[in-house]
Amino acid sequence: MNGADTAWIIVATALVLFMTLPGLALFYGGLVRARNVLSVFMQCYAIACLMSVLWLVAGYSIAFGDGNAVWGGLGKMFLNGVTADSLSGTLPEVLFFAFQMTFAIITPALIVGAYVERIGFGFVLLFSGLWMLLCYAPVTHWIWGGGFLADGGIFGETGVKDFAGGIVVHETAGLAALIIAVMLGARKNRTTPPHNPGFVMIGAAMLWVGWFGFNGGSQLAADGGAAMALTVTHISAATASLSWALWEKIKFGRASLVGIVTGTIAGLASITPASGFVTPVEALIIGAIAGVLCQEAVNLIREKLKIDDTLDVFAVHGVGGIFGTIMIAAFGAGTWAAQLGSLAIVGIFTTVVTVVLIKLVSLVTPLRVDLETETNGLDLSVHGERAYDMSS
Repeated sequence: MNGADTAWIIVATALVLFMTLPGLALFYGGLVRARNVLSVFMQCYAIACLMSVLWLVAGYSIAFGDGNAVWGGLGKMFLNGVTADSLSGTLPEVLFFAFQMTFAIITPALIVGAYVERIGFGFVLLFSGLWMLLCYAPVTHWIWGGGFLADGGIFGETGVKDFAGGIVVHETAGLAALIIAVMLGARKNRTTPPHNPGFVMIGAAMLWVGWFGFNGGSQLAADGGAAMALTVTHISAATASLSWALWEKIKFGRASLVGIVTGTIAGLASITPASGFVTPVEALIIGAIAGVLCQEAVNLIREKLKIDDTLDVFAVHGVGGIFGTIMIAAFGAGTWAAQLGSLAIVGIFTTVVTVVLIKLVSLVTPLRVDLETETNGLDLSVHGERAYDMSS
């Protein structure tokens, strides 16, 4: 065990949990109507709790167990055989478990943005739990757990390069979000603006800070590689924020607060897979392109295709993660075959699993709330609470 590595990954684990609670919850919560903000908080919080338990029960074993190239197996269920003295590289294995658990929390939580204001709460929990175990955990094994997409797998000596989750996190969550949005259908009223842009900015800022643990921690060591990952993450986020705001100003005549912070998230998602492989100048290029590319993806999905991916999960996270994964090959740090092939394989797998799970889970618990509940808001109708006292 290396003490410095261990100390850094303990901090990184806390930072990645901070991304979901409260970062993502505030970011998403500010974007919805006032009558639905608590439902978003509840969904993010409950997902964090449920994924933590399921990661202990079986998720970690499926992702990082000693199975085969496709499936990690169930040998490490409930951390079977793992003690305080067990090591994973230079880290206590129980710390590696906890660090990876925070990734298993935020990935299904990202999907929340696609279905807010109209989803059944029971569906959220059942779908998210099954999706993490049957989609996220296997893909994690394929790429980070020594599976068939990693080095020495089907793409030869040089497998896919995904430093911190462009495919594992952002492609899977983005595609699942888009599929749910299509199968769920649009909200009855899509025109209401965000109820609290201040929440959105605060949440985005928390995500930005937490992302240092997300990407820097993925080095799994306290060294120059972690420092470089942290630095390029920041540069991409800052540049994408500016390019989003500039493009918004050119197209619409004004740059908005919600726009610039959405650009931040686009830059962070795009640098995630590449953060261990690129230079600061290359991160500058990734961020500059991401701010425009993801904004155009938002316009395409929202305006042209009329898909109510409510908080633009696929356009920002999905497109950003896919773009960053491709840029690894463009900058020569990975092979085109491995990067594009892995994107295709994971994309097909995610699509099939997500569609099947939506159909199966909807047989058990309603996918969508009724019209009256949607009209009155999920906060009071589903959870019996209001975020704001309108009488005072």
